[in-house]
Amino acid sequence: MRYALLPILLLVAALASVGMGVLTLLESNRAALARQFAVDRQAQLDEATRGVAESLEDVGEDLRFAGELMSQPGSDAEHRRELRALLEAVGQYKVIVAYDAEGRERLRLLDRRTGKQVSRGAILPQMAEAARRALQRPPGDITTSPPLGESQGWLRVMATALSVEEGRPAGAVAVLVDTESFFTPLRIVTSDPEARLLLVGAHDQPTPASDARLADWYRRLESEGMLVPGFASMAARMKEGERGTLPLGEDEAERLGLGRAEAVAVFTPIRVRGGNNWAAATLVSTAALRSHEQGLIWRLAGAAGLVALFLVTFAVYVVLAQRRAAALRESRRHADQLAHLHDKTQKILDHIPAGVLALTEDGRISAVNQVLRARMPESAVGAPLAAAFPQAPEAVVSRLRALVEAAASEARPHSLLGEPLALFGDEGRFNLHAVPLEARDSDVRTLLVVEDLSNVRALETQLLRAEKLATVGVLAAGIAHEIGTPLGVVRGRAEYVLGKLGQAHPQGPGVAVIIEQIDRVSRTLRQLLDFSRLQPTAVRPVSLGPIVRDVHELLRVEAERRKVSLELDVPDALPSLAADPDQLQQVLVNLALNACDACGPGGRVKLSASGPDGSAPGTWGLVALTVRDDGCGIPRESLNQVFDPFFTTKKRGQGTGLGLTMVAHVVRNHGGRIELESEPGQGTCVTVLWPATPPAAEERHAS
Repeated sequence: MRYALLPILLLVAALASVGMGVLTLLESNRAALARQFAVDRQAQLDEATRGVAESLEDVGEDLRFAGELMSQPGSDAEHRRELRALLEAVGQYKVIVAYDAEGRERLRLLDRRTGKQVSRGAILPQMAEAARRALQRPPGDITTSPPLGESQGWLRVMATALSVEEGRPAGAVAVLVDTESFFTPLRIVTSDPEARLLLVGAHDQPTPASDARLADWYRRLESEGMLVPGFASMAARMKEGERGTLPLGEDEAERLGLGRAEAVAVFTPIRVRGGNNWAAATLVSTAALRSHEQGLIWRLAGAAGLVALFLVTFAVYVVLAQRRAAALRESRRHADQLAHLHDKTQKILDHIPAGVLALTEDGRISAVNQVLRARMPESAVGAPLAAAFPQAPEAVVSRLRALVEAAASEARPHSLLGEPLALFGDEGRFNLHAVPLEARDSDVRTLLVVEDLSNVRALETQLLRAEKLATVGVLAAGIAHEIGTPLGVVRGRAEYVLGKLGQAHPQGPGVAVIIEQIDRVSRTLRQLLDFSRLQPTAVRPVSLGPIVRDVHELLRVEAERRKVSLELDVPDALPSLAADPDQLQQVLVNLALNACDACGPGGRVKLSASGPDGSAPGTWGLVALTVRDDGCGIPRESLNQVFDPFFTTKKRGQGTGLGLTMVAHVVRNHGGRIELESEPGQGTCVTVLWPATPPAAEERHAS
């Protein structure tokens, strides 16, 4: 009998062991689930309150920014305009009021939709009270008002003091804020039917977002706190600004309206820099966990069920882990793609020939591409638009600002095409395009595209000049052929008549004038023929000193007649020039004569030369030949036309307009270049960069 009972006892012991094991397993699993449940809820609440804190901090930053604006020198009208821009930019702001150091109202701005309602209510006195309390705190600290009545529970007044002057704040700025949208993340967290939200404001009062029953218990804690000890402990820790979790028993959870099941309370502070902290808590019933536990008990009724449940749980865990790993891989792939696209976009923008400048919603520079980065100060990023163009006049910056604002307000691109603007100091031609973007990212709200047309204009000018030269060449041959021969016949007859009449005859001077004017026309025709005959230039090594002295001797008498001082400054050690000597002399004579023509009595003309590229004499390069005068100068609008055929600034009959054209033609044929600088009333400087003769060794190498 005793031995017959032994297997039964062993079986009972085994069953008891299995039961104890099952109960132990259930208890540990339940505790783990509760812990994980609390951790997940804490993470959700932390994430939600982080967004709320950022929204409240944004208001604080706006207040501090408004305080800095009011502290800046300026009229009330300017401050009103700046605060109006802030009021219209943020939809949650209803009223902005500025106060002086005594707490008296200085200026007031009302939202157009709710302003009249505010002005008739009791809100303005509460704003004044908040401003007076802000004046007692350091500048930059945020003072928050209590709720403004039951009907306006979401409205809060937030104020900050201005900068300190003479030992106390210069004033205060207060703003009426509709905070309802700030707490949307908390509503999402408590969308679960088993969850309840308690949101306590900066003045230790529940907000309208709180569950009505929890808010009522919070107000009754002083008198009935012993009925809900866990809730009272949570409230005390919330007032101390602590973060954590607390378990609540079934009875307490039922009193709080969470049902007949244990609950978990998760709480965290919402910190505002320089101001009073808010606090948020979510109370969640564990009824769902209890249902899961009961189902687990039924499934673990036998060993087969236990094994099956283990396998199912393990399989679910593997699937979830794989999904989470796949989600992480996908997120990483998307992040890599975004980084690649960002880098690719930046490289594309940097290689665009036009300048691209990105502006934030408040008109500050957030990014620039390589073209503009090389032409604007390094400190311009993060600064207002005017910082990108420090050399531009205020009128030009105002036009850019108006262009950007028009594009942003009308939500369509605006352009200025071919505008003469002094954006970078000197005036140039630019195409400007303001392109508004979608309002998803406040850091890049508008793009300003700057196209510099200076090179295009220069190419157009060169093409136009080439077309003019080609036209002059075609016309020159025809004119010389058709007019030259008849002019020769006319001149011969005029000389014959003058010889018959004699110089003393009354008509003699008139015939002489005819001959003189025919000679003048003939000289013009010869210049045209010389200009149109594009023959190869036969260059050889030419010493510059004798050429310049011959020019000085040729023009000395003419300079003395005009009472102009003609000076030379040509070093003897300069290298030889690769030139046709006659054409080189023609270039210097034309430039010197033009300089003498530009000077009045007592003027000064100087011919000088320097070594190649400013280096020591004897180096192969370009020799600089300079003709400088202190005459009347050339008007700025004519600088681009002086080398055009038939353009002259001299009086009618005193110039053909071909002298400088011939000079530029000869210099280009020799492989040189010509540069011109002039200021009206201060004189002109023409610099001819002429190729020097290469040394003998380099000549042999080139051949």
